[in-house]
Amino acid sequence: MMPEYGHALLCLALGVALLLSVYPLWGVARGDARMMASAGVFAWLLFICVAGAFFVLVHAFVVNDFTVAYVAGNSNTQLPVWYRVAATWGAHEGSLLLWVLLMSGWTLAVAVFSRQVPADIVARVLAVMGMVCAGFLAFILFTSGPFARTLPAFPVEGRDLNPLLQDPGLIFHPPLLYMGYVGFSVAFAFAIAALLSGRLDSAFTRFARPWTLAAWVFLTLGIVLGSAWAYYELGWGGWWFWDPVENASFMPWLAGTALLHSLAVTEQRAGFKAWTLLLSICAFSLCLLGTFLVRSGVL
Repeated sequence: MMPEYGHALLCLALGVALLLSVYPLWGVARGDARMMASAGVFAWLLFICVAGAFFVLVHAFVVNDFTVAYVAGNSNTQLPVWYRVAATWGAHEGSLLLWVLLMSGWTLAVAVFSRQVPADIVARVLAVMGMVCAGFLAFILFTSGPFARTLPAFPVEGRDLNPLLQDPGLIFHPPLLYMGYVGFSVAFAFAIAALLSGRLDSAFTRFARPWTLAAWVFLTLGIVLGSAWAYYELGWGGWWFWDPVENASFMPWLAGTALLHSLAVTEQRAGFKAWTLLLSICAFSLCLLGTFLVRSGVL
């Protein structure tokens, strides 16, 4: 029954994400402080639901539940337990669930650590992040469900994880890379909030800059670790070969680097406002594009 609980939690998370996308914005329009404050409650509920679903999938890998098609296709009983846990995000469905988990985590972090930010801005930012979460959750539920069953017949042994992925790099590289990708959603959400409110000043950049820096650091670590992994695992004889998959992560890094500099100029000199907005949107859009290209099998 646990996989069914996981699916139910994802359905509940989608409902919460939709509420987070609409209710706080309604509160901003009405000037209702309690409705705006509800964004923080929805952020907590969203994270709890997604984390619960992710735990259910990890549990299925750890106990070798081959009645779950995703587990049967990416693990077996001989795989060490740490690779079974990492196999959770080793393929398409699980990696999308990891994305949503990290997205809900960043959403919760913004809700918790933005007490100095005006309530209407926080409500708008969290609503935008809720929309992104809702989009990914809908995509998972309708096209990439990780809890699909192999019943009534199920294999007694799984098909194993791709041998190239049976490496410590799988444990650290995708989470770090996704932490960077998803982290840029905060700057994106602040940019959309600034456009919705009609005001872009030094306060906007002061609030968005620490989140952008954290995302850039995570993305940098993920790219460096991925380069090292490709170097010794694939034996290319070098760290970087401008492979399309490498470029898919490098383009957001370039946009993020430019965004950090633009945020500094906007905060200190009130310049580059349009560039800051554009780069905030472009950085996260490139993250979405890179994830789609890599995970869709196009590259």
